[in-house]
Amino acid sequence: MPTSSGQPRIPELDVIRGFALCGILLANVQPISGGRTTAASTGVDGSTWLGLLVEQRFMPIFALLFGIGFSLLLRSASARVERPRILLLRRLLCLLAIGAAHFLLLWWGDILSTYALVGLLVLLPSTWLPRFAVATLGPVFLLVALATGDGRFTLTAALFLIGSALVRYNVIDRLPKPGLVTTLGLAVVAVPVLLWQTTVQPGDRAFALALAAGGLLVAAFYICVLLLLLRTRLRGVLQAIFTPLGRMALTNYISATALVRAIVAVFDLDAITTTDVVLIAAAILTTQCLFSTLWLRHFTQGPLEWLWRWATWTHRRPMLKTWQNEPR
Repeated sequence: MPTSSGQPRIPELDVIRGFALCGILLANVQPISGGRTTAASTGVDGSTWLGLLVEQRFMPIFALLFGIGFSLLLRSASARVERPRILLLRRLLCLLAIGAAHFLLLWWGDILSTYALVGLLVLLPSTWLPRFAVATLGPVFLLVALATGDGRFTLTAALFLIGSALVRYNVIDRLPKPGLVTTLGLAVVAVPVLLWQTTVQPGDRAFALALAAGGLLVAAFYICVLLLLLRTRLRGVLQAIFTPLGRMALTNYISATALVRAIVAVFDLDAITTTDVVLIAAAILTTQCLFSTLWLRHFTQGPLEWLWRWATWTHRRPMLKTWQNEPR
């Protein structure tokens, strides 16, 4: 199945994107609800585990994938249009509009507008730089993010550039398959960082560093585990669960916010337990997985993905799969 830019999809990226979307929702349920999270009703402090294994662990994956997707689109567009950067500019401006609407109408914690702004200020200008400069700037931004504790703008810019460099050096075309030793090594390194995170308070400057460092290590560990599992008999199961979510990530990200707010309003949840967070996320993701699977059987893209592509390429692509081969 090709992407909206016409090039073949990379199945592993769809699975990783869908997996990241699940984690992002799990992290966002409480802030979207605006409710006070309490300890789980079982007496186990589940919020601690969410803080260690979920919070800021999936946004790095999403940001890396955004940089990868941006550069893949540039490569495809360069072979199809005379001014590919104008196309990318339209794509980022459209994303900014979607993010602004999400921010103003649904939730103040929107990340899409941040992605669009960082894309306009950093990622798009980087397309004029040689690839070694992009590969150098990515780690530099990463070090600055860790030093300053800026886990939103600087860290996002770093991961965008690293993702772009992976494409420009053709690493994504021959997606590496991490070994068990590498995966376990990441886990071993992450453990002391996570333990460190439990010893510092959220208001401390060291907490931002521990959160960012832990987030990057755990995110890398998750990616390696997924890539390992995709080489086993579980590949079909993982693709069935995560690919539909990943292919409709924009639609599912926006709709999840609306669904969380609706659930909180219907059940009048002034305070939610960690168990509530998990149950709400599970209910929404199950619904979205089923809906996305059924939708993609009949349509080429999710509804927001289709509109985003239309704004990017300025011509309307048939949405129904049965229309794909008809004259345009």
